[in-house]
This record gives sequence, C-alpha cells and structure tokens, in this order.
Amino acid sequence: MTLRCDVMLETRLDTERIRAARRVIDPVFLGTPLYRCEALEPALGCTVSVKLETANPVRSFKARGTEVVAGLLADNGARAAVCASAGNLGQALAWSGRGRGLDVTVVASRFATVAKLDRIRALDARLELVDGDHELARERAAAIARYEGSRLVEDSLDIETCEGAATIGLELVDAGPSYDAVLIALGGGALATGVGHVLKALAPEVEVICVQPLGAPAMTHSWREQRVVTTESADTIADGVAGRRPIPAVLADLLQVADDAVLVQEASIIAGMRMLLDHAGLVVEPSAALGIAAILEDRDRFAGRHVVTIVCGSNVDVDAYHRWVGATPGPRS
Repeated sequence: MTLRCDVMLETRLDTERIRAARRVIDPVFLGTPLYRCEALEPALGCTVSVKLETANPVRSFKARGTEVVAGLLADNGARAAVCASAGNLGQALAWSGRGRGLDVTVVASRFATVAKLDRIRALDARLELVDGDHELARERAAAIARYEGSRLVEDSLDIETCEGAATIGLELVDAGPSYDAVLIALGGGALATGVGHVLKALAPEVEVICVQPLGAPAMTHSWREQRVVTTESADTIADGVAGRRPIPAVLADLLQVADDAVLVQEASIIAGMRMLLDHAGLVVEPSAALGIAAILEDRDRFAGRHVVTIVCGSNVDVDAYHRWVGATPGPRS
C-alpha cells in the first residue's frame, strides 16, 4: 500500500521549532556526511546516497533529540531524567545530560547489546536492568520517574526527540534533493516522523519509505491498518527498532508523512550489513541496514532511481557482528 500526501497535513511537529532545534544541538551531532556510494550501486541497481548518522560521539542519530530535551530540562531547572532504552537513546541522553549537569537513569533489558550497556555506564549514567524486553523497561522507567520525581524522557512520544531527529531532514533538503526516495528505519517513529515531516513540508516530491523487520512489525501493521496494532513479542536482531506497542500520537503523525512502510527479512538485514562493510567500509548495527535490505528485497521498485538511506547507528556487539556478517570489525574509538 502506498499513501501519497499532496497537501501537508497536521502533525505534532513544527518546522520552525525544528529549525530552532538545530541552533541548540551540539554541532558535533550536526552536518553528518551525505555522499553517493557508487560501490554499492552495481549490486543494488540504483543510485545510492548514504546519510551517515554514526559519525558522532554516541554513534547514532538519537543525540539530536536528547540535546533538545536536555537543553530544555536544564533551562527549566530540572536535575534528573530517566528513560527506557535498547541502548542508543540511553547513550545519547547520558551524553546530553552529563554536559548539562543532569542526573540520568537509563532502564534497559538485561538482554540488550552489551557494548551499548557498557557505553551508558561509561557516560556516567545510572543503569538499571530488567528481566524482560523494551516494553517492560518502559514501564519501569515510568515507575522511577513517579517515585523519584525525575523527568521521564519517552522517545518518539516526546516531540523534542522527533524534532531533533527532524534536523536530519533539513540537512537532506539543504543538500538539494536530486534523490527521489529516502529509506528510514522504523521503530518507535521519531526518526521517520521527524524526517518525514520535513520532507513533506519542504520537498514533497521525495518518497518517504519506512522500513521495519518482519520480526518486529507492530508500527508497520499499524500504519497499514491506520490504527494501533500491538504484537505479543518481537524477534529480530535489529534491537533498536524492536517495539511491540506503537504510541497512538506517533502513529497519527506517521500516517501523515509516510508514503509507504515495508517489512524485510532477517537474512536481508544481514546481507545489508555485509554490503555496507564490504562496499562502504561501514560497521553498522542491524537497524542501520534496513534501507539496504529494502532495496535488496525489491530491486525492481528502485531500479534507476536515486535513493538515500539513513545509516542510523553503529553500536554493535563485536561477537554478534562476527556471527552475523562473518567478519570482525576493526578497533573503534
């Protein structure tokens, strides 16, 4: 199913606030590389440009949003914040909170990627682990916020996380879109709704395609049925997008800005990771390979087109990466 938006409809996001967000985000997270990767193109059958959101101290796009959140909290005199995270949001909030004197608590699944958990600790956040998945972590984070009076930071629900991510869209537009489609990893929805909002407002001719693993399809099913659809479980190596309970307000935004939402198989995700290593020299986590996976599964759709894929994160466990891709990444700073 493809949904085209000829007129920009209402979302919770605001383009002027997104422009303002760019002024408060640490420049280290802005202006990430955008370049054509010709080495990928023979195998994919289309022109491919990469938006590299791993080129920053926390190796994911999430800090764009947490910079906005933490800045507002500090300006309002807040002292503490708590979030649930599969790893990347927790690192980003820890980084942004540390720079503004906030006490940050991150709740994560005990089964989360070890490298991500270690990095959260290294950034001076308090880390609490739960014996369950991300949804249980969300419940525990909410309980901590109520008990301790901390600010609960909820990825995708908090508009600042979406509008911070939306600054990526401004950079894509500023580059002068010669591309005709953008492939966006779909999890909670902050990245997709943020970038999608900007593209539909400023470059409506660009197709916004969201990509999610077949093993964690809740938001895609919700977008297709135009109502919240939950799942009992999630089974995917792409832990960063493995939600089971879409947030209604986020789904409402996504329905206005996404042209399509597609599901891809685990084998295609792994193949995408391997291609990004072999042809682009990029070590990425599974979520970051979703765009390449979508092209691999539907080459005819993208044949002859110019596609941008947002490489959204590179926090990956070395041992797991070796099992999936068959190669060990080199030393990382």
